[in-house]
Amino acid sequence: MCGIVGYVGKKSVVPVILEGLRRLEYRGYDSAGIAVCGNGEGLEIRRAEGKLRNLEEAIRLKPLDGTYGIGHTRWATHGRPTEENAHPHRDCTGRVVVVHNGIIENYLSLKKDLMQKGHRFTTETDTEIIAHLVEQYLFKAANGQPSLADAVRRTVRDLSGVFALAVIAVDEPNKIVAARNGPPAVIGLGKDEYFVASDVPAILYHTRDLFFLADGDLAVLSPAGVHLTDFEGRPVERKVQHVTWDPIMAEKGGFKHFMLKEIYEQPRSVRDTTLGRISQETGKIFLDEMEVTEAEFKAAQKLNIAACGTSWHAAQAGKFMIERLARVPVEVDYASEWRYRDPIIAPDTLTMLISQSGETADTIAAQREAKAKGSRTLAICNVVGSMITREAAGTIYTHAGPEIGVASTKAFTAQLTALYLFALYLAELRGTISDALARQAVHELTRLPGKIETLLTRDEQIEELAKQYVRSQDFLFLGRGIHYPIALEGALKLKEISYIHAEGYPAGEMKHGPNALIDENLPVVILAARDQHDELSQLRYEKTISNLKEVKARSGQVIALATEGDQEIKHEADHVLYIPPAPEELLPILEIIPLQLLAYHIAVRRGCDVDQPRNLAKSVTVE
Repeated sequence: MCGIVGYVGKKSVVPVILEGLRRLEYRGYDSAGIAVCGNGEGLEIRRAEGKLRNLEEAIRLKPLDGTYGIGHTRWATHGRPTEENAHPHRDCTGRVVVVHNGIIENYLSLKKDLMQKGHRFTTETDTEIIAHLVEQYLFKAANGQPSLADAVRRTVRDLSGVFALAVIAVDEPNKIVAARNGPPAVIGLGKDEYFVASDVPAILYHTRDLFFLADGDLAVLSPAGVHLTDFEGRPVERKVQHVTWDPIMAEKGGFKHFMLKEIYEQPRSVRDTTLGRISQETGKIFLDEMEVTEAEFKAAQKLNIAACGTSWHAAQAGKFMIERLARVPVEVDYASEWRYRDPIIAPDTLTMLISQSGETADTIAAQREAKAKGSRTLAICNVVGSMITREAAGTIYTHAGPEIGVASTKAFTAQLTALYLFALYLAELRGTISDALARQAVHELTRLPGKIETLLTRDEQIEELAKQYVRSQDFLFLGRGIHYPIALEGALKLKEISYIHAEGYPAGEMKHGPNALIDENLPVVILAARDQHDELSQLRYEKTISNLKEVKARSGQVIALATEGDQEIKHEADHVLYIPPAPEELLPILEIIPLQLLAYHIAVRRGCDVDQPRNLAKSVTVE
């Protein structure tokens, strides 16, 4: 969702905040703004509609400076994406300024009450009422000892909804008050300087020592340090973490787009997610960050998985891995829907949440629903210390590093890798896999990064293919079994960044409707890779080839993904993209690479912004 950056310290504040916003622009790019103080000129604000470069131009034309301030890049929820609605927002006296990520559900009733008290509003946003409430409480306290922290504390108790806030006021120089209830907020600790941000990359060039605020936390940042309490004013403590991400990992590194860089980082992210968790000698899997006991894993009769978007596709593929290897029933739900159907959770059921950011609002809500019903929860996540990981009884971290592109790539393959590790771990505990097969599985897993590197050398072939389909208006992606979720993910990547209508379907469902769509203008991507040593995989392949022939019989254009050495399919498909051989459960990690590249090259040729597709944000931190 929206990006927040705040800074208090000895540096010139404007470059610090603009740099942070630049690294958070993937969270919102409808508008941007900055408010600074501390240079003797009072509180100054600059805002601009559109992308961050428009704000930078506004500041160039009318400079400002200070020693502390807050900035914001917006993904619109309430109010159109205009300069008027851009953050920061101030109250009608100009004393208080706020930036906000989230949704205030009761803002209309609060606004009505404030208007009756004489407050004047100038925007359509829910955020503006926060500034007015803070100012109101500061004014009420003026006869005593005014405190910005107390005013914010009283304000947040009035709010219904989810929010991460950063507030400054002219009455209390060199102070930022931050609060969290839902969307993420991270506090960075430097040398005589302190930061607040929506995500880690915004502050990595200044410090790697940080902690995440928990829901109900309120932090006061000043040159003296950070004072942390809950919304009632009681002191709390959070563990400071040292982030090992190299800041350069959050830069493009010579690539034209973050998305392309992150596609090319997948050999490393898959390798890093595996490192330290396997023994090639014994085939054993080690998942150390688990509070769930081996006895509980053995006793589990069912696993629920909840996730959103790309993570949901990973969960669907993980269902096949876990059920086949560990023989545990798995049910996969959209986190956004799961808690609204009053799910049945037995005492011997485990629940897994999958999220790149660990801050997805729907996934957090699903986790809390599961815990309320007595289920132990596990997490697969890319961000250390995020909300989902803090509330889980065990976490498998995907060591993908920061993912900036809105359309997930390396986080997805890292999630698939983590799910495969978990499936093997569970299978070994429950005795559903032999030692020999476990060693073989681990060996194949270690070969994956090299195979992905081989696929990436074929980028030019995929770019040439993209030229032929750049003007297509529709795409169909087909797969069977574990490959169906990859068909869904391939379609999602294309629609996200190129704005082409694309659908993923189980290949066996063609006769139940999608056949009606096929004509000479419809490209159909068919996932036909196979594991020749797997009987079920071979059977699935034969059925998929039948589906391919159905498409060709109706004049459809077929782009097939096939395993190296498959010569038969060359006579059936219009185009074939080959992937290296692998066991059935690992083929999805290889299949998605050419689909990511195909979507990328089509989108670039259509002139789309692949890193920041319209109407989307990286982390959906509100429902």
